Amino acid sequence: MPQINTLEQLLKATALVAAAIAVLILAWYLVRRPPLNRTTKVLLLFGLGVMPIGVALTGNIAGFEYTLKRPFCGSCHVMLPYTEDAADPASTSLAAIHSRNHAFGEESCYTCHADYQMFGAMTTKLNGLKHLYFYVTEYANTGPYGEGGPKIHMYKAFQNGMCTRCHSTTAPRWLANEEHSGMIEEIRSGDAKCVDCHGGEKVHPRAFAHGGNGRGPAASTGKGE
Repeated sequence: MPQINTLEQLLKATALVAAAIAVLILAWYLVRRPPLNRTTKVLLLFGLGVMPIGVALTGNIAGFEYTLKRPFCGSCHVMLPYTEDAADPASTSLAAIHSRNHAFGEESCYTCHADYQMFGAMTTKLNGLKHLYFYVTEYANTGPYGEGGPKIHMYKAFQNGMCTRCHSTTAPRWLANEEHSGMIEEIRSGDAKCVDCHGGEKVHPRAFAHGGNGRGPAASTGKGE
């Protein structure tokens, strides 16, 4: 029996079990045609109501959990220059290094690009619908890596808060860097952006070379040189 190691796997298993129970109840009723007494009504309540609702609920949550994973982001071909580099164990780009973090590596795209404000989960998913719209209208017929499509860009500037969720700006090793300690207040206030020094090809070298502007991703060492 396959092991269940994640919430997504548990939800999928729960949905399958609930669906199987609903099918068995309905098959039993259609084959046996029992009298419509209290027991039969309770079983039909489960077969027609409780179990299908459980399938819908757990299935939707499992689907939501999958949208957090990096393979989901890479399911659109225009994202392959980003996700292939992030998943490359030989790459030393910032995206790849962060994707090897055991705490959130499989969800590195969502972790680093989600909106963490009050209604962040909602706005992040709404942006996902915008991704779908632009994919269908502007990128659907582009090359294997989005060649021929418009240049890919973020909807808004990358905020320091995405970085300081993990990098607290208080670690001695971090403060030992003169560039960090010399502008610590500007970094914390957001006046100085982390991506000013750590952005561009240092994060996604293959995608930076690609740019979504008609060229395939260049062979890259991932060093962001």
